[in-house]
Amino acid sequence: MTLYSRITGTGSYLPPRRVSNDELAQELAGRGIETSNEWIVERTGIHARHFVADGVNSSDLALEACRHALEAAGRNAAEVDLIIVATSTPDMVFPSSAAILQHKLGIAGCPAFDVQAVCSGFVYALTVADAMVRTGAAKCALVVGAEVFSRILDFNDRTTCVLFGDGAGAVVLEASDTPGILASDLHADGSHVGILCVPGHVSGGQVLGTPLLHMDGQAVFKLAVRVLEEAARATLAKAGKTEADIDWLIPHQANIRIMQGTAKKLKLGLDKVIVTVHEHGNTSAASIPLALDAAVRGGQVRTGDTVMLEGVGGGFTWGAVLLNL
Repeated sequence: MTLYSRITGTGSYLPPRRVSNDELAQELAGRGIETSNEWIVERTGIHARHFVADGVNSSDLALEACRHALEAAGRNAAEVDLIIVATSTPDMVFPSSAAILQHKLGIAGCPAFDVQAVCSGFVYALTVADAMVRTGAAKCALVVGAEVFSRILDFNDRTTCVLFGDGAGAVVLEASDTPGILASDLHADGSHVGILCVPGHVSGGQVLGTPLLHMDGQAVFKLAVRVLEEAARATLAKAGKTEADIDWLIPHQANIRIMQGTAKKLKLGLDKVIVTVHEHGNTSAASIPLALDAAVRGGQVRTGDTVMLEGVGGGFTWGAVLLNL
């Protein structure tokens, strides 16, 4: 029998603190940085984002998202035999946030590791989990995107600090005799490392370089729209599908303009695009599973729908996954 993998449950979690554009603008004004709700919305489509409290880490957000996903799938943590966490903001240098999450779930023994592909992380992690399920290495996987980007933002740079937020999303991916994950397409090009990065590291107990996010917004925009279209088309070709077969597009929630540009190139109406960036901001690896969970629980995405997930992030990394829910 041919093995496939299917998503059987989704979950997400946002920190309680919601920061509106007006509140953030007021905080930035205290630093001498001028911005406004209108300026942010016009350029990004973002109205608010969520920030963690002191002492709350990526694994804490991931834990809550996983609990919701497991409940939706009708599974308990003891049945999980693989954990993959996509994150660029791990709890610590090591061990992995996945191992820390495993312990918080009250289980032990199964493989648990992090994937670092920034905003493409969830697409990468889902592709890896799908491969492991198809080979029989796992039967019930937790695939998670979790981020606390508020900790690496430069709040003296209004072009970046207004974009990002914290959150987590998760799915339960299980072995199935019917196809769920239909195809995927992953890429990276390290020559673009300088346009989106956190150019710092720890050495001798000190931070060397800059431990805050740096981005060339225009360069990222141009590259993102092009590679997202290419990855989507490549994934469709692998699955023997066309744009007309897509019921829903769930892109990385970075910027409404990038999302609109990608939909236009794929000849999809905006009514087929799941958008949560206005409430969540850019939550990096968490953005796609957050949006998926919101769409499932909101009754938009339903069982049987064909869904295209796609992400692009620092590295530069990008990729897409086509699935039947």
